[in-house]
Amino acid sequence: MTIRTRFAPSPTGFLHIGSLRTALYAYVLAKHSGGDFILRIEDTDQKREVEGALQSLQDVLHKFGLQWDEFYIQSARHQTGIYQQAAEKLVKDGHAFYCQCPARNAQSDGYSTLMRDPCRDLGLTKGAIKLRVPDNETISYHDFAHRKEISWSSNQVYDATLLKSDTFPTYALAAMVDDLDMKVTHILRGHDWLPSTPIHLLVLRYLGGEQPQIGHLTDILSSTTGKKLSKRRDSVFCEQYLEQGYLPEAILNFVALLGWAPKDNRELYTLPELVEHFDAQGFQDANPRFFLDKLNWFNGQYLRRKSDAELLPLVRPLVPNSVNDELLLQIIPLVKTRITLLSEFKNLAEFFFTEPKPSSFTPEDLAYLKMAYEILTTCDWTKEGIESNLVSQVKDHGWKNTPFFAALRLAVTGKPVSPPLTESMLILGRDLILERLQKVL
Repeated sequence: MTIRTRFAPSPTGFLHIGSLRTALYAYVLAKHSGGDFILRIEDTDQKREVEGALQSLQDVLHKFGLQWDEFYIQSARHQTGIYQQAAEKLVKDGHAFYCQCPARNAQSDGYSTLMRDPCRDLGLTKGAIKLRVPDNETISYHDFAHRKEISWSSNQVYDATLLKSDTFPTYALAAMVDDLDMKVTHILRGHDWLPSTPIHLLVLRYLGGEQPQIGHLTDILSSTTGKKLSKRRDSVFCEQYLEQGYLPEAILNFVALLGWAPKDNRELYTLPELVEHFDAQGFQDANPRFFLDKLNWFNGQYLRRKSDAELLPLVRPLVPNSVNDELLLQIIPLVKTRITLLSEFKNLAEFFFTEPKPSSFTPEDLAYLKMAYEILTTCDWTKEGIESNLVSQVKDHGWKNTPFFAALRLAVTGKPVSPPLTESMLILGRDLILERLQKVL
């Protein structure tokens, strides 16, 4: 059997970190066995669509390397009549009925507790189409992510709307029609879809065809509140993290382990390695927590795994256009071991490109710098030449290394913390170092 999975977002804004996890799991599940990964845009609720979100979704998935094999847009499929035909077939087969009840506003009216719609036995021939839920049945399925049987009494399942009076389908119809039509074999989705599952199971059964396996993923919890990640309280959008300087491969590796664990407790996985080692038996039941410190650790690991040449185009937008690639390639190895985020590169390395802002120095600091100026004017301009002469003179003066080099670092870089001082001075050059010291003195 060829495994076929789908990621089916709605174009309502930025990509949620939980949605990225769903897309990743669907992708690696399919690719592990050489199967197909489908991107399906579910945009039949066009009132919620955000302009530009469709392109943004595709762009960000590309950044994470999640390339789809097939692409569909539900609004385009709606125009073919596929959903209306399916709904009318369900009516014809006695599994659905027309309803002319006014639409309820869930926010103002509250959610109805009425399980059976009053129109179901009126024999209407037009209006919205609703599912005719059978009474006194057990509806069940085996959840392949939780590895257990889950069931409901049909008496607790309401007659859900399948096709609205404007002929646009609801999720309960459109997604199930598409899953069958596209021969999806495995559905992975968030835990919040679990209450709707009995409705979807009935629609799948009544439409006929081979029912996909369904798996529900855990909720990702905030590390601060312990509650499910919230757009109001937490940073949840992938685009935010990319803008802050997180690498796509680090984010992807991090979310892969939020709800899935390999057999050997390994942590670092590239996308091809995830595809190779993925096992659906590794899905976890416990809700994972989103620890930013752990994401930072992953990002630092991936930054240091990159070669200087690979980092060059990533840091290029962070420095002035006048800075040439040769200079950047000298600076990158000094900085990459000291940053967690790409965005930190600019602050840590800016003294290479701009004159440091004036700092306050004590009379003792100025004595240090005067001696440093004299030594640096004549010493060999090598790492050994600079360090040996400075350390020797510090010792001869009875000074301590720490305050001396702290003053020199501040004068040269304008910062109390910087990349290795001697290596930075070698890059800046003797003339510029002496010029900066002279301005302080």
